[in-house]
Amino acid sequence: MYRTVKATSGRQIFQPLHTLRSAEKELLPGFHQFEWQPALKNVSSSWDVGIINGLSGWTASVDDVPADTIARRFRYDVALVSALKDLEEDIMEGLRERGLDDSTCTSGFTVVVKESCDGMGDVSEKHGSGPAVPEKAVRFSFTIMSINIRAEGEEDAVTIFQEQKPNSELSCRPLCLMFVDESDHETLTAILGPVVAERKAMLESRLILSVGGLLRSFRFFFRGTGYDEKMVREMEGLEASGSTYVCTLCDSTRAEASQNMVLHSITRSHTENLERYEMWRTNPFSESADELRDRVKGVSAKPFMETQPTLDALHCDIGNATE
Repeated sequence: MYRTVKATSGRQIFQPLHTLRSAEKELLPGFHQFEWQPALKNVSSSWDVGIINGLSGWTASVDDVPADTIARRFRYDVALVSALKDLEEDIMEGLRERGLDDSTCTSGFTVVVKESCDGMGDVSEKHGSGPAVPEKAVRFSFTIMSINIRAEGEEDAVTIFQEQKPNSELSCRPLCLMFVDESDHETLTAILGPVVAERKAMLESRLILSVGGLLRSFRFFFRGTGYDEKMVREMEGLEASGSTYVCTLCDSTRAEASQNMVLHSITRSHTENLERYEMWRTNPFSESADELRDRVKGVSAKPFMETQPTLDALHCDIGNATE
């Protein structure tokens, strides 16, 4: 995302290149200093991290990782800092509008982040002699949905920033770009594994960042609601959409869903899917393939990213169905 440099009159002004360069640097992740309290586990303490190899932070053995995978990403916390600094004026404006004294509001900020991840389709070179890379690409990105503050002594949190266009590409910030087919569960796990680890570490810590000239502390909540059904199935280790088990939120089979269109409830959880994967892998009761599959209800791979159970398109269809 690049802003145009404009004069106060609103006219665009042509700046010499070095001025634009320094303006650009401020907009890219890795420019602003920050600190985590307590320090993030398993994450480097250096803050000026630019674009890094998509597999950095993956410590498993070489055999586990497809070495020719090409991915580039920002470190998650560095990208979040850049996004917050981008919203600095909005945060200060929000404090003023709510009549809050910004000098007393230095802690108690909570930030809700929506995560999105989707395949970008065929990106193959039609002709040319570039490196041999997978011909599909996947992009992982995030959007800052809202920022709240709970002032000391107050019961309720006050919203000081709400994203007006949460589905616009203008508010969606890319975090990781990878050459990989979104159906390749193992490679996707290898690349997004470090991102998941960083996200988990951030949940247990507070970000200390200078906003409006004062150090303030932020807590983050992540909502994986920007995935389509295919990606949810991929991340939760479920069978693909042609499976007998039609739903990503409950254990309905096609036959059951057609018989009972109303009484469906959210019964799946990430933890339970992990347990089922272990059962599928170890087969403790020495069952046949069909019996085992019926026991784990369509979990066939290890889930690696927790998705928030919200009403999915299928449940809407079940509710609206007339046949």
